[in-house]
Amino acid sequence: MCQQLVIHVHISHRVLEGLSSAWVPREPLPESLEVDAKPQDMSAAKGGLVIFTANSNPSSRELGRRIAERLGVELGKVQVYQEANRETRVQIEESVRGKDVFIIQTVSKDVNTTIMELLIMVYACRTSCARNIIGVIPYFPYSKQCKMRKRGSIVSKLLASMMCKAGLTHLITMDLHQKEIQGFFNIPVDNLRASPFLLQYIQEEIPDYRNAVIVAKSPASAKRAQSFAERLRLGIAVIHGEAQDAESDLVDGRHSPPTVKNIGAIHPSLEIPCKHLTSENSLILFYCLPSYYLLSFSCSVLIPKEKPPITVVGDVGGRIAIIVDDIIDDVDSFLAAADTLKERGAYKIFVMATHGILSSDAPRLIEESAIDEVVVTNTIPHEIQKLQCPKIKTVDISMILSEAIRRIHNGESMSYLFRNIGMDD
Repeated sequence: MCQQLVIHVHISHRVLEGLSSAWVPREPLPESLEVDAKPQDMSAAKGGLVIFTANSNPSSRELGRRIAERLGVELGKVQVYQEANRETRVQIEESVRGKDVFIIQTVSKDVNTTIMELLIMVYACRTSCARNIIGVIPYFPYSKQCKMRKRGSIVSKLLASMMCKAGLTHLITMDLHQKEIQGFFNIPVDNLRASPFLLQYIQEEIPDYRNAVIVAKSPASAKRAQSFAERLRLGIAVIHGEAQDAESDLVDGRHSPPTVKNIGAIHPSLEIPCKHLTSENSLILFYCLPSYYLLSFSCSVLIPKEKPPITVVGDVGGRIAIIVDDIIDDVDSFLAAADTLKERGAYKIFVMATHGILSSDAPRLIEESAIDEVVVTNTIPHEIQKLQCPKIKTVDISMILSEAIRRIHNGESMSYLFRNIGMDD
């Protein structure tokens, strides 16, 4: 027992050391954020401000600590823990009556527990007569499940309804997987952007970035790549073909018809080889067959969709390839894109993403891949993954979150935070 405790403390120290290694943008930012870096006393204005962190994970509380430090306030006193039967217990230990409460929640490995912590804390603040309850959720969980797929469900809509029902009055998030998720809420939603921080990292930390090309690993992310390329005045390349993720093919069942069946089952004396069927002669065959054959024939002739081969639209030879996306979780598509770019002559490959979930064996796969560096923000804690893979770098985005909190608390306009941000970003 003592040996296990020593090991746990040793790992915690290593994690805390990694927390301070996040790349912090210089102040003020050159493109869209020019905020006051001096801490301000926010507690005395307009009835007071309280900042809580709902997650009991120490690494997840680090983002809340950074935000509170920038605002010049201390984190609110709250206990969040799991009981022996795995029920979540939340106990607020200070008055929030008539105050603006900001609840910062980062998504840990146990996503469902994270959601319950947030909902219980929001409801606790509501029953304690808080004036406004604002959720600060940099990465919105279940954001990929925002479309109906066959007999599935739109979980993002369900989660939005639960948050509003619990008592949330405002939501601050960052780079939603689909902007349409904002319409699931009946409360104001501010979808901030991390692109100014990532652009600054490219300009200051990537040598010879003028020789780079922005790459979209699939046509679905081409608009984001175009937004980066226009602001950096660089070229763009798009990878098209089978290597892209199959998320768009799973929207419904109509995109991929089943394999062509044997037509010999129509009648024992009538055998037609499938390889000779085309759209023209199959139509002629429809008119020639007796009427009682048509039903079985129409159910059997289905021409499957042909997947295009892997191609790269754009020149990447002898250049730095920078792949941009909003989420990096399952890295198989990124690894396939990196291998394709290497074959086309790219001599260095970077991956830039807002949310670094990096599940399962992602750190090990990145370390063994052709990718030179993966740059993500600290919307999600990933210090353990950084210990496993030195290629993973972190960009601190606490500056824009703290400025958003300050503006909402003081009733100032939020449009200032969206200057020079394109619609496709």
